[in-house]
Amino acid sequence: MATQPPQPQARSPQNPPETKLLWNPENVKDVAESVGVSVLADDALRVLTQDAEYRIGQVIVEALRFMRAARRTTLLVADLSQALRVLDVEPLYGYDSTRPLRYGEASLGPGQPLFYIEDEEVDFEKLINAPLPRVPRDINFTAHWLAVEGVQPAIPQNPSSSAATTTSASSASGPDASSAARSHDLLPKGPGANPAAAALAGLDNVTVRPAVKHVVSNELVLYFDKVQAALLDDNPDEEVVRLRHAALDSVRADPGLHQLVPYFVNLVCNNVTHRLDDTFVLLRSMELAEALVRNPHLFLDPYANALAAPVLTCLLSRRLGSDDDPAAPRDQYLLREFSASLLGLIARRYAASNHLLRPKLVRTCLKYFMDPDKPPASHFGAITGLAAAGGPEAVRVLVLKYLRPYSQEILHRVRDRNEANGLHFETLTGAIVKAIATLADEEGSSSEKKTETPVNGEGVTAADRTQLVDFLGPILGNRVAELGNKKLVDQVLDARNIQ
Repeated sequence: MATQPPQPQARSPQNPPETKLLWNPENVKDVAESVGVSVLADDALRVLTQDAEYRIGQVIVEALRFMRAARRTTLLVADLSQALRVLDVEPLYGYDSTRPLRYGEASLGPGQPLFYIEDEEVDFEKLINAPLPRVPRDINFTAHWLAVEGVQPAIPQNPSSSAATTTSASSASGPDASSAARSHDLLPKGPGANPAAAALAGLDNVTVRPAVKHVVSNELVLYFDKVQAALLDDNPDEEVVRLRHAALDSVRADPGLHQLVPYFVNLVCNNVTHRLDDTFVLLRSMELAEALVRNPHLFLDPYANALAAPVLTCLLSRRLGSDDDPAAPRDQYLLREFSASLLGLIARRYAASNHLLRPKLVRTCLKYFMDPDKPPASHFGAITGLAAAGGPEAVRVLVLKYLRPYSQEILHRVRDRNEANGLHFETLTGAIVKAIATLADEEGSSSEKKTETPVNGEGVTAADRTQLVDFLGPILGNRVAELGNKKLVDQVLDARNIQ
């Protein structure tokens, strides 16, 4: 005889199961009264209490994850702060402390404990008579050579790679001396070292040796002073000019100037920085930089960027020379042209060791050339430097397709200003045409074969001239057509297909 399984008894909706709350509902009621809710139903009070329990448990679980990730067994206030930040909750303020917090308990009645943070009592007499803490050192930064051509110099700033000192110390004085030597080797050294790291390691009284000074012989110091005096002497006397040329020739060919290279580079940078109103000093500084670069006995690869910076300043600066000098406009164009040739020399010579040097120089010149707010002199320096540093390929790819809007936006405006003798317009236009003309010499220079270039316009047809005007604009198109170089015209017109 089959028996039916017992049926579960249906619970009455009037008697729901009681859920035991871990959080005191009276705390929720106190918070509700503090925000203006005086009457709170029992069901709402229970739901809010359960939600508070869930949120607190969620914060504790996240804080425990941070504690375990830090390989600790003590839950810190910082763990709770990180947990609140992860859960996108407004962080707590005033409880972030490095020392453990002590909680006291007070009773407000039967079954109503109140916990609070005990405040540490401080004796004012002991606090006043206590010695002042040590003044921390100022934060400063210094640069040093970590390695020179793969060899680490033995200077105090570099950590020691040898363990001989540690081994001898351990054999002589035991394990304590060995650990002290190892900890001393791992500490940062130099004037910019953190004193707190040494204090934590118990080596706060260790004296750091100063960096080794660069010792230069008296003969080299005298040579440097003589070269500097000869370069900066603006006396037009023939003997002074001859002495200046002799100083530059010496810098250009002397094989024993390795010790003076950083001082010469620093001299060029300082002159360009502080004497932008004197074209004579700027031109002499560029001649000194050119002599250093052309010296075959000097290793200047680490100084390529340092030398390129003052050259770019003389090339792209908004104003060079004094306004009171009537010859300043022409002198500044001579200075910019010489600086452009020097920039091209630096880009060609050090492109192999510094792969980012040439793109950086070309990008800087192109940025200035395309800026309509720059004066014509800066545009002249930019296009001349771009052609010198980037070569014909940079002119073909980066410049030609923008020359028509450039002519309409900038060249027409420069021509309409009617400067004295049209110096800025003619100089800028000639520089652009000269940069375009490098396209015809590219193939001949690469194969070391030079062809005759016609000086009249017989090689350029009327159709070619029309296409040049449509591509480059009327000003530059007619100037290029007047060169009469059929090969150049074909190179320019082929650039229309470059995307």
